[in-house]
Amino acid sequence: MSIVLTHAYYILEDPKEQLIMKPYAPLGLLYISAYLKENKINNHLYDATFYSKKKQLSFIAEKQPKTVAIYTNLMTKINVIKLIKILKSDKKYGFPKLILGGPDITYNCENYLKSGADFLIIGEGEQTTLELYNAIDRNQDFTHITGIAYLENGQVIKTAPRVKMKSLKELPLPNRAAIPIDKYLETWKTHHGKSSMTVSTQRGCPYTCKWCSTAVYGQSYRRRPAELVAQELKMLKDTYQPDSIWFVDDVFTVSHKWIKEFHAEVLKQDAIIPFECITRAERLNNEVLELLKEAGCYRIWIGAESGSQKIIDAMDRRVDVDVVKNAILQTNSKGMETGTFIMVGYPGEDEQDIKETITYLKAANPTHFTITVAYPIKGTSLYNEIEDKITVQPNWETSTDRDIDFTRTYSRKFYDYAVRRIVNEVNYNKEKLSDKNLKKMITYKLKSTLAGAFMKLSK
Repeated sequence: MSIVLTHAYYILEDPKEQLIMKPYAPLGLLYISAYLKENKINNHLYDATFYSKKKQLSFIAEKQPKTVAIYTNLMTKINVIKLIKILKSDKKYGFPKLILGGPDITYNCENYLKSGADFLIIGEGEQTTLELYNAIDRNQDFTHITGIAYLENGQVIKTAPRVKMKSLKELPLPNRAAIPIDKYLETWKTHHGKSSMTVSTQRGCPYTCKWCSTAVYGQSYRRRPAELVAQELKMLKDTYQPDSIWFVDDVFTVSHKWIKEFHAEVLKQDAIIPFECITRAERLNNEVLELLKEAGCYRIWIGAESGSQKIIDAMDRRVDVDVVKNAILQTNSKGMETGTFIMVGYPGEDEQDIKETITYLKAANPTHFTITVAYPIKGTSLYNEIEDKITVQPNWETSTDRDIDFTRTYSRKFYDYAVRRIVNEVNYNKEKLSDKNLKKMITYKLKSTLAGAFMKLSK
């Protein structure tokens, strides 16, 4: 086995993740594994999620691969750096060539290469990994391969950008057989009462939100044919029987034409599995909501990020806060759950904006909402805007972009307090609404019972 694909997410070594216990399979690596396999390259995908770094290293030592390809992102970056240093410092691993890929790579090339990585894959990974592995395996020249970065005489060399796949029909299904899917299903079932799996239908996002990273797929929009997506769902339904599906796409309903095709195909192929997805408010309407519901959708996450139009405009979200609120209310009225995302501490946000966010959440009343303090991801417009205002820039190898802080309207502590205030006020309002609805239901049932008794007596 000359290539091992792996990552550095160890759920049993992360106290925060053990509180959440919502692991998903490493879909990007599964696609690369399948693509290599389709091109006659034997590979082993070591999914470290349910194992330890020690076991992962033992496996690599046993296999002595010529190449190890590691996926890295904001969450796993610190562990990836540690893994690189171990593989590069101990001869028992055979000193394999180390290839790194993932969203954290593109704007941190020099740091990753000087930490010990031999090659970086910038952008989509399937074709580049295949070409680079073949070059390494055959001791051939790699300088012509597009979409990579490497060091030469201490200087970072980047080849020409990789041209993105025009048609996602070229992609084989993710190699889920390579990992312990049962462990994922059991973990979800044990901790949340139902199992969940992920599916990807598109790559890229055509929108321009300043805080969002488009480091891998860019501002493109490419979609797998609805027929093939339905075939994948049918296979998952027959093989693994998941209770739900999480579509990882940035904007699931960006194309109404595709949604109609998807709806028709999942019904035709008996491929309905309850699912949740993310979308934008202006890409929803009554017809789309009905199609989603009939296709199995039970929860829609509708982005807003703020209840203040001033902040939404500063983010370049290009949506009206009332459109978002009405989309959530309309989705709720269809009997589907809703979720929304909130970000506080964005540049220029003040107390009035936070009050407007609380008012918005109370009025929209989403079933779920998540909230975080804004942080700048390198390479985004937000990062570029605040770069000269950074006040906390920790050591790169031992921190992530989440740890960066910058000059805001108020102190970081203020926004930590704002998070608690929003959560408490909105959840209290939810309880009041729930009590009010319960009282209405009890009153209605009581009136119905009394009316029935009166009717009997009148006879």
